[in-house]
Amino acid sequence: MKVVIINRSDALGGAAIASSRLCHALCQAGADARMLVLDRRTDDVAVQAVGTPLGNRYRFLAERLGIFLRNGFSRERLFLIDTATHGVELSCHPWVREADVIVLGWINQAMLSLEGVARLASLGKPLVWVMHDMWNATGVCHHAEDCQGLNGQCEQCPLLPACSWLAQRTWLRKMELYKNGDIHFVAVSNWLRKVCQESSLMRECDITVIPNAIDVARFDPVFLDDNPWGVEPGRQVVVMGAARLDDPGKGFDRLVAALRWLADHHPDAAQRLHLVLYGALRDNSLLDSIPVPFTHLGYVDDIQSVYRHAHIVISSSTRESFGYTLVEGMACGCTAVTTGLGGQTDIVSHLKNGYVTTSLDPEELAEGLVWALDNNRDRQAQHNWIADKFDLPAVASRHLELYNQLLARK
Repeated sequence: MKVVIINRSDALGGAAIASSRLCHALCQAGADARMLVLDRRTDDVAVQAVGTPLGNRYRFLAERLGIFLRNGFSRERLFLIDTATHGVELSCHPWVREADVIVLGWINQAMLSLEGVARLASLGKPLVWVMHDMWNATGVCHHAEDCQGLNGQCEQCPLLPACSWLAQRTWLRKMELYKNGDIHFVAVSNWLRKVCQESSLMRECDITVIPNAIDVARFDPVFLDDNPWGVEPGRQVVVMGAARLDDPGKGFDRLVAALRWLADHHPDAAQRLHLVLYGALRDNSLLDSIPVPFTHLGYVDDIQSVYRHAHIVISSSTRESFGYTLVEGMACGCTAVTTGLGGQTDIVSHLKNGYVTTSLDPEELAEGLVWALDNNRDRQAQHNWIADKFDLPAVASRHLELYNQLLARK
């Protein structure tokens, strides 16, 4: 079976990493899988860059300018939405023409336009769209937060207060595409499928849940006790990581509030932990508010080593469609603590291999930390749990099963 995966990048961002892992998983399972990208960051022979540098730059700037002119000239909101008005024409690309199945990932920022997706759908091949956030179910945004616009037609977009018609027009373009294009959607978590099925735009769409994959063999659960960060004796290492720690959706302020509550109400527990952070920070002064000993590593290449020196992995995020940091931390044997209002609930089973909160209350997150400090799970068992659900072969087999079902209908 020949499969072509289309994603904006092969390495930059969570969707890019997930798409690359899917490509490798399918190849290991015997498929001929390849990947087309706008932004090629690796030397993988199965990945090919499309378009031209000048043409790609033009399309990217043209789309951003269209948004900038309508969002109140706000740079802060410039990349919070996508309209998919511009993209590379791929319907005639040799890899697309040769493919039995076309798989879309994150196609925004001038990778594909909605009209380009429609042309791919018109080729008569199974078209599978893997959703990594909420964008397919909204007019223009990737995370609706508390906005209920996705229950209608996004007529009053808070990100486009003066030009909500742009959100509604994009919503209508998507509706036209979904009605006329034979597209099967894949959500990377049950939470994301539920959000999409409850939206007015996607309630009639076919959606299958298949999680993102991880190469579990690369994550060793054996604990390393060489203490590279000078952690005081008797303290357990708690890790939080993100591409950007102070991204509002990651809940860094919620984690700090939870640690403050812990220091005030359970000082004995606070004295038993050492916080390790990895990822970028736009405002390093935020670190000054952390009330427990901590280490900020910045960007790290060897995430596995970080988790092998840790006891607990924590996610305070409110909008994770999946939750790669939890998967990777647990694959290295860490006990998990997480908010439970997103895709994290597919990964962590409450009080079995971690603690899942029922709200965004920092106090409840703090109670989860207290529980984890007293209930470190067996590291090999944590690794095995992740392997059974998210290892490359397990995820690849579910994708191939779906592709075969779609091919049988043609």
